[in-house]
This record gives sequence, C-alpha cells and structure tokens, in this order.
Amino acid sequence: MKIVGIILLILGIIGVVIFGIQAMNDSESFSVLGAEVAVSKANWTPLIASAIVTVIGIVLTVSGKKSIINDSI
Repeated sequence: MKIVGIILLILGIIGVVIFGIQAMNDSESFSVLGAEVAVSKANWTPLIASAIVTVIGIVLTVSGKKSIINDSI
C-alpha cells in the first residue's frame, strides 16, 4: 500500500499544479471604481479531485509506514 500511496501522492501533486495553473489563467479582471476585480470562470472540479487524490496518497503512505513498523516487531 505504501507504493500505491506514493504513486497517488505524486500524481495528485502534479494534478494540483497543472490544474491550479489552468484555473489561475482562466480568470478575467476588470476595473471598477479604480479597483481591480478578478472573476474566475475556471472549472474547479479537476483541482479538487487532484487535491483529494493527494490526501489519499498521504494517508496510504503514512499508514503503510506504520504497518511496516508493526510487522517487524
């Protein structure tokens, strides 16, 4: 499970970076009374899914380390 956790962690981080950059680039800004207002028209679903995969990868990696320690005792 530790290997699966590491793979999910890496894929999740890559997804968060890629979809995060896309979400930041999909915003429009305009000026209202001298203030810059940014409106995002990005699809946040892939970014949220990548964050969830990252968290699952962390949980599997940490739980995998604990089981290895418990098995050797």
